[in-house]
Amino acid sequence: MKKTLYLSVALIFVLALAGGMLLGCEPEEEVVDEVDPEEEVVDDEPDPEDVAEAEKFLTLASGSPGGVYYPLGAGLAQQITGNIDGVVCQSESTGASVENIRLVGAGETDLAMVMGNVAFDAIEGQADFEGDAQPIMALFNMYPGAQKFFVDADTDIYELEDFAGHEISVDAAGSGSEVMARTIFEFAGIMDDIDAVNLSMAETSEALRDGLIDGGSVSLAYPTAHFEELHAMMDIRYVDLDEDFMDAAIEEYPFFFKGVVPKEAHEEHMDEDHHTLFVGNEIIVHEDFDEDLAYEITRHMFQEETIEELIGIHAQAENMDIQNAPETAAPLHPGAERFFQEEGIID
Repeated sequence: MKKTLYLSVALIFVLALAGGMLLGCEPEEEVVDEVDPEEEVVDDEPDPEDVAEAEKFLTLASGSPGGVYYPLGAGLAQQITGNIDGVVCQSESTGASVENIRLVGAGETDLAMVMGNVAFDAIEGQADFEGDAQPIMALFNMYPGAQKFFVDADTDIYELEDFAGHEISVDAAGSGSEVMARTIFEFAGIMDDIDAVNLSMAETSEALRDGLIDGGSVSLAYPTAHFEELHAMMDIRYVDLDEDFMDAAIEEYPFFFKGVVPKEAHEEHMDEDHHTLFVGNEIIVHEDFDEDLAYEITRHMFQEETIEELIGIHAQAENMDIQNAPETAAPLHPGAERFFQEEGIID
C-alpha cells in the first residue's frame, strides 16, 4: 500500500513538473543535501597560473554536496595545494565510495575518500566488485562513521529483527551507506523480508515524514544538519544493535567496530545513546602512487595546524586521530606506512 502511494506521489510530481514546463514556467528549485550553513564553504579551484607551473596536478574524488566528503575533500585538496611543493590538487564531486574506488582503480583520479567497508569489498573483489578486485591502498583513516538505524517513533520497530516486513530506506543506490545497511540486514537474515528503497537522506526525511516509509539506515557523521532537520519534522527513534550481534558481525566483517552515537549529538531530541556499528572513512590511492608523495601528504595532514584548519571547514575533522589513522580496511601504502612508523604509531 505504501509503495503504491509513494509511486502515486512521484507520478503527481512528474506531471506537475511537466505542466509547469508547458506553461513556460520554471519549476521551483528543489534543495537537497544542503550543506550546513555554519560550515565554511571552501573554494579549492586552483589558480590557472599555479596549475601551469605545478610539477604535478592531482585530483581528489570526494562526494556530493550535503555530506562530509564534499566540504572536507575541498579542504584536503586545499591543504595539499598550499603545502606540498610543486603539487596542485583539486577536489571533484562524485557519487562517493563505490564510484571513487573505480576512479582510483582506473587511474582516472589520484586520491579518493571512501568508506572502509567498500574498500574491503574492493580489495576482496566481492559485492560491487565481484571478480574485479581493485588495485587500491590507503593513506590513512580520517574518521569513524556510525550506521544509524532510525524509525518513526510510532512504529513497532524496537529491534533490528523488527525491520522485517517494513519499507525502509537504505540510502542512495551505489553509496557506501547502502552497502553497509544491506550487509547488516543480510547478516541478520532479514534483508529478503525488508522492502528496501533507495532514497537520499533528504528524500528519506520527506518520505518518513509523509508516512511513505517506516524508517531508514544511513551512515553519517554526527552531529549533522540532516538529522537536526528530521528531528524538527517529527518524532523519530533510534534502534540499537544487540551487543552479541555486533560482536558476531565484527568477527565476520573485520572493517566494523562497535561505537556509540552520544545523546549529546542531538541533545534536544535524544534521550539515550545510540549503540551501533561503525566503519572508518579512508583516503585511498592507486597502489602505484608515488611513495614520497604519499609520505608527504600523510605527514602534512596530521600536523596540528592542518587539523585545526580542517576543523574550521567541518567539525568531523576533530576525529582525525593519528593513533587510529593507520587502522584501514585497505592495506597501507608504503609511503604512509613509513610516516606512521617514524611517529611510532605502528611497528
